[in-house]
Amino acid sequence: MAVTCDQLIARHAMAWEEAIQHPFLEGCRTGTIAHGQFETWLVQDYLFVVEFTRFAARVLTAAPVAHFDVLLNGLTTLRDELSWFRTQAIARSLRLDVPRQESCAQYCRFMERLAQAPYPVQATAFWGIEAVYNHAWRCASPMVAPYDEFARRWGSAEFGAYVEHLRRQADEALGTATSLEQAQAEAAFLEVLALEAHFWQMAFSRGNS
Repeated sequence: MAVTCDQLIARHAMAWEEAIQHPFLEGCRTGTIAHGQFETWLVQDYLFVVEFTRFAARVLTAAPVAHFDVLLNGLTTLRDELSWFRTQAIARSLRLDVPRQESCAQYCRFMERLAQAPYPVQATAFWGIEAVYNHAWRCASPMVAPYDEFARRWGSAEFGAYVEHLRRQADEALGTATSLEQAQAEAAFLEVLALEAHFWQMAFSRGNS
């Protein structure tokens, strides 16, 4: 019997909670996060989204035509998001042309490796990345200013609806996947959870206070 996305969350509930609940998010919720910590995370998140956009395009090339509409809508949103990041950087006088920190670099390498994976694995990882992000910001809402803008953007019902479409498509792909592909998809999901937890923690590295 094919595994589903909901079953993956249930099987790995502890790792899921560690990925969606973190002191970084609590600091944003309460306003106690240091500006330098948040801005470090924000710049690295922009660099992540650049690579995530490339990953989204690769998922599209592997997807069945029936899945195109959802993925194309996601790519349009990513185009707007990259522009929004640049606006945020200008407003905060931040440079975006900086090296990736190791947590970001590891995540980007993971997405690059997925280019060689079967579509069910790619679809599961793609859903997992977006699902963790949406749930994390939603669970930490409402936030105080100026972080409430980020919670409204990434914890929104609209983003949640998009994640639900991705879940359905991943479940459909997993439904016809081989047992090996299902195992690979589960491993990729677990790696997403670990990488997400490390990405939040990156903001607390030395020199970001």
